[in-house]
Amino acid sequence: MAQITKPLYTPRYVPSGEEMAVIDTNKGAIRVQLNGKDAPATTGNFIELACKGFYDGLNFHGRKEGDVVVGGCPITRALRPQQVRMAVREQLRGIHPGVGDPGYVIKDEWKENPNNHHVAGALSLTHKTKPDSGSCQFFFSLADHPEYDDRFTVFGNVVEGLDVVQSLRIGDEIKSIAIEGAHALPDDDALPETITVRNDEGEEQTVPNPDYLAMQALGKLLGKKVAI
Repeated sequence: MAQITKPLYTPRYVPSGEEMAVIDTNKGAIRVQLNGKDAPATTGNFIELACKGFYDGLNFHGRKEGDVVVGGCPITRALRPQQVRMAVREQLRGIHPGVGDPGYVIKDEWKENPNNHHVAGALSLTHKTKPDSGSCQFFFSLADHPEYDDRFTVFGNVVEGLDVVQSLRIGDEIKSIAIEGAHALPDDDALPETITVRNDEGEEQTVPNPDYLAMQALGKLLGKKVAI
């Protein structure tokens, strides 16, 4: 089976460093100060997805005591909490929470992040084994885990609701994620379908724009035209 290469998306939202995420769950609200200056691409991507409603109605699908709690997989959107728990236990054939994405990937930023510290309450982007393979799924650190500092990008820290984070279990719902302090999002109509690049010989070539492809994939997933 041929492997599908997903476009590497460059988020167009440029964080100011002042944005705050308010994650409303069935267990209560969590306020996260986003680290837009330290991890601009990861933060910008999270803000874009949150403002599109991507996370609304998803369920947390992973938890390891004293380690992390994981959410953000779109596969959980159509599942009830009990179904998420069953799927995680491999009791629902063909449904695997944790493998979903918005149809694109973004670049890792943990190497460039001067404050990439996985302390209790840190919000990080999860990814697959290959570099630059994360996009939408995230995890909260339930304790200090410095062994993750050179593997995952921290892009926020809980400032209120750490008790809510600690109480989250598989199947708990993300009702919505609101972004306080966000400025206007870029206009999707400004995205060109193709771009011009130079090959190794210096010749110009017209190729599909990976950012355009990424937004098309996301729009298809959400079942509507995406405006960002």
